[in-house]
Amino acid sequence: MASSRSRRLATLLSSISHGSERTARTGGALLSRRRMISSASSSAAAAVVADDELGGVLKEYVDYRRSLYGEFTHKALLVDAVGTLLVPAQPTAQIYKNIGEKYGVVYSEAEILTRYRRAYQKPWGQSHLRYVNDARPFWQYIVSASTGCSNSQYFEELYDYFTTEQAWKLCDPEAEKVFKAIKEAGVKVAIVSNFDTRLRPLLRALRCEDWFDAVAVSAEVEAEKPNPTIFLKACELLGVNPEDAVHVGDDRRNDLWGARDAGCDAWLWGSEVTSFKQVAQRIGVKV
Repeated sequence: MASSRSRRLATLLSSISHGSERTARTGGALLSRRRMISSASSSAAAAVVADDELGGVLKEYVDYRRSLYGEFTHKALLVDAVGTLLVPAQPTAQIYKNIGEKYGVVYSEAEILTRYRRAYQKPWGQSHLRYVNDARPFWQYIVSASTGCSNSQYFEELYDYFTTEQAWKLCDPEAEKVFKAIKEAGVKVAIVSNFDTRLRPLLRALRCEDWFDAVAVSAEVEAEKPNPTIFLKACELLGVNPEDAVHVGDDRRNDLWGARDAGCDAWLWGSEVTSFKQVAQRIGVKV
């Protein structure tokens, strides 16, 4: 019963969020076509109404969770890695070009980015998994397709670079303080990421491995988001039921839909939540 209501509320949250996005897009289109101030005002008013509705539903949902679980809305927090916890310190295409110039790469950053996206979106071989073990075959294909360069030394230099702390930065500068507060409050925390086996050494290099009680990485679990298996594995590692966990990630398909299919709650990073302090406050943890 409670689980069913939780799912209905999560669906309502998602529908309102989608509605707000559609309203914003429609308002922008009208403004560009008609160039009328009234259209902009109407769009702004609609966005305010949508935000108020979303805020009201969120408060209702938080109150509902606390009526079930007490002080904290969730017993566990699952966090996506790339795009939520951390991002490349410099644009990927820029790194591919800068390192590749000495190996004969001549494509512009824009060309590399276009080719990268095209290659990344294509099905990978006969497997549904891109990241198997260290994922070298997959990344060799991506680098070669993006840059037109198949030089093995170039690939190894790139591959090693993205295992260093210089290659990445945290999305939220207050992350360490917030995660420590969350753990001290007794809420368990895990990383859930589509990544290869470099993730653990990367977390160590960034000195944030101790922020998490568990790491569920697709190369080890042999399941990639949005497959519910990886979320269920994270919950298993933390010793919690899926309905007791909330996942935060930046990808609607992989993070929101995948987590909800596994029975977890889910919040979209960059939209529903924009900082880990906000995540903590929603759960009920004071930072």
